[in-house]
Amino acid sequence: MGLFGSKKKVEEAAAGGEAVLSDGSKVQVARRVDCRGDSCPRPQLMTKKAVNEIASGGVVEVLVDNPSSVEALPPMCDELNATHLETIKDPACWRVYIRKD
Repeated sequence: MGLFGSKKKVEEAAAGGEAVLSDGSKVQVARRVDCRGDSCPRPQLMTKKAVNEIASGGVVEVLVDNPSSVEALPPMCDELNATHLETIKDPACWRVYIRKD
């Protein structure tokens, strides 16, 4: 598979796509990026594309199972004009929530 394989993994969150953060606050997810099985830099590139395509205040949920990608996503929020809200560990992956400023 090439760096930008043909399988499209960026999807609009289903209606009612909502996430609950650890502080109990709820956020509406505008885009979900499924990067499970992908390694750097693909998750960063797909996240950047998704953040650039949503309106200010929108939230992108990124699903990753690669530890180095989990560590790389929050620091790149400054260059995306976005805020890292939280990273939640699920049994099979991490869910990274990023809000466009």
